[in-house]
Amino acid sequence: MEEVQNNALIGVDEFNRVEMRAGTIIEAGPNKKARNPAYKLKIDFGPEIGVKTSSAQITELYTEEQLIGMQVICCTNLTPIHIGSVKSEVRILGTDSEQGVVLLRPSEQVKNGDRVF
Repeated sequence: MEEVQNNALIGVDEFNRVEMRAGTIIEAGPNKKARNPAYKLKIDFGPEIGVKTSSAQITELYTEEQLIGMQVICCTNLTPIHIGSVKSEVRILGTDSEQGVVLLRPSEQVKNGDRVF
């Protein structure tokens, strides 16, 4: 993971433009063309947003089987980028920790598409 060097402050209005939502991982498999080990994920955000794809470098701590059915927090309004052969439409959020990337997850089951504030 790349360490963020710029600690520039942003205003509340800028922060409010970042859309973070809960979703459930419904498919997980290897992103074979990514430079670093990564999974291709399909995440269900409910009827308003639908199912989106993402590529995530989370292979150190999670297996494909562990990820299926897991609720996660994602940024859903970023411009899509291609990672390997995957069009990454959302960015799954996690901490860059000693043990690897630890995913941010709701502490209780929530509705897919619920907004994070």
